[in-house]
Amino acid sequence: MKRVALTWALALTFVMASAVRWADALEIKRSTLSNGAVLLVSEQHQLPMVTMAIAFDAGARRDPPDKAGLAALTASALEQGTRAMAAADFDRAVDFMGSSVGVSADHDNAVAEMTSLTKYEPQTLHLLAQMLTQPGLRDADIVRKRGDQLAGLKAADEQPEYVAQVAFIKQLFGDTPYGHPIAGFPQSVARLSPDDVRRFYRDHYRIGSAIIAVTGDVQAAAIKQQLERELVGLDGTVPPQAAPPAPAVAPGIHLTVIDRAIAQANLIIGSGGVARSDPDYYKLQVMNYILGGGGFSSRLMKVVRSKGGLAYSVDSGFEAGKFPGAFLVVLQTKNASANEALKLVIEQLREIRDAPVSSAELEAAKKYLIGSFPLKLDRQSQIASFMLETELFGLGLDYADRYPALINAVSVNDVQAMARKYIHPDAIDIIAVADQSEARVAVASFAATATAANH
Repeated sequence: MKRVALTWALALTFVMASAVRWADALEIKRSTLSNGAVLLVSEQHQLPMVTMAIAFDAGARRDPPDKAGLAALTASALEQGTRAMAAADFDRAVDFMGSSVGVSADHDNAVAEMTSLTKYEPQTLHLLAQMLTQPGLRDADIVRKRGDQLAGLKAADEQPEYVAQVAFIKQLFGDTPYGHPIAGFPQSVARLSPDDVRRFYRDHYRIGSAIIAVTGDVQAAAIKQQLERELVGLDGTVPPQAAPPAPAVAPGIHLTVIDRAIAQANLIIGSGGVARSDPDYYKLQVMNYILGGGGFSSRLMKVVRSKGGLAYSVDSGFEAGKFPGAFLVVLQTKNASANEALKLVIEQLREIRDAPVSSAELEAAKKYLIGSFPLKLDRQSQIASFMLETELFGLGLDYADRYPALINAVSVNDVQAMARKYIHPDAIDIIAVADQSEARVAVASFAATATAANH
C-alpha cells in the first residue's frame, strides 16, 4: 500500500511540475488600447504564424425578445465582405494568402478570428479590421444568410439530440438570456430583417467592450500599434447586461416527453449550475470528473454502460458562462431501456451526494485534470481562446500557474459538499425524445415520487 501511495504521489508531483513549466512558458502581456479594448499578447515564435481573436459583447444572450438568432445571423452576415469588397472578392483575397478570417457567435460573445502566416499578418489583419469597421451588411447577403440559418434549423430539428437540448434549455432557463438556442427558432429567425442585423451590429460591436487576444510570431508593441491604426470606427462600449436569476428547478422530477419515431431515446437530466467565475468551479470539475465527466473511469459510464449495458456513452457536465448555466447528464439508449437508464442515473446522483468518494477516485481525477490541462492548449487557436477566457471571467493572468494548485487542493469533503450543493436528484428536469410506443417513459417507472408533464 505504501508503494502504491508513493507511486501516486510521485506521478502527481511530476504532472504538476510539467504543468507549471508549461504555464511559465505562456507569458501573457496585458495592455489597453486607446479605444478601451483590452489587449492580451502571448509571443510564441516557434512557428511563423499568428492567430488573433476579438471577443465582442454580442453573443446570443444579447438577442432582443422575439429575435432569437439575431446575434448568430449578424455574425454570419459580417463575413460577407466589406463596403468596398463583395463577399467573393473578400474570400479570394483571404484565400490567396492562405489565411482564415471569420466571425461566430456563442451564447456569451461574438468572436472575430484570423490566422495567417507571419508575412501576411498585416494584410490579413487589415481585411479583418475592414470587415468589422466597414462591413458590407447588404440586404441580399443578409437575406441569403438568413435562409442558410433557417435551413440549418430545419436540418437540426431532424436530430433528436438537438431537439432534446432545445427543450431542456427552454424548460430550465425560460425567457432569460440563456433560454434559447444560439441559432434561434425558425419562427424568430424568419422575422429578422436586414435592419435588425445592422442595428444589432451598431449596438454591440463596440471595441471599448472588446477583448483582443493575439498569439504567435508577433511583437506585443508592434501588434498594439497595428490595432490602434486598424480598429478605428468601433468606438464606444456596450452597457452591462443585468444578471438573470440563477436557474432553479422546483422540488420534484419534471419530465417532458417528445414523441418521435426514432430507434434510440435521447435523454437529458439536469438542473441549475454555476457561472464560470464561481470559486466552486474547480471543485465541481473534480466532482464531475468522478461522476460522469471522466469517460470510462466515471461512475455513470461504469454503471450505465459497462455494468448495465444500456448506453454507448453517458456524460455529465457543468455548462458555465458569464451567468450561471446548467448541470446536465446526456445519454442515448434503446427506447425499451429508457426508464432503466434514468433510474440508474438518478441512483448515481444520489450516491455521490450521500457517500464520500474514495481517495483513489479523487487522486485519479486530480491527476487527469492537471495533466491534461497543457494538452488543451497545444495550438494557437486554443491559446487565444484561453486568453480570452482569463479576461472574460476575471481569472487573472496567472491562472495557468494557479490551476494545478486549485485542483490539487480539492478534498474528499469538498467533493461531497459540492455534490450536496449542486446535485439535486429530487429537483431535476428530464427531457426524453423517444418513440413513446416502445419507451413508455414515465416518472413512476424510475422514481418513487415526482411531478410530470408529458408533451
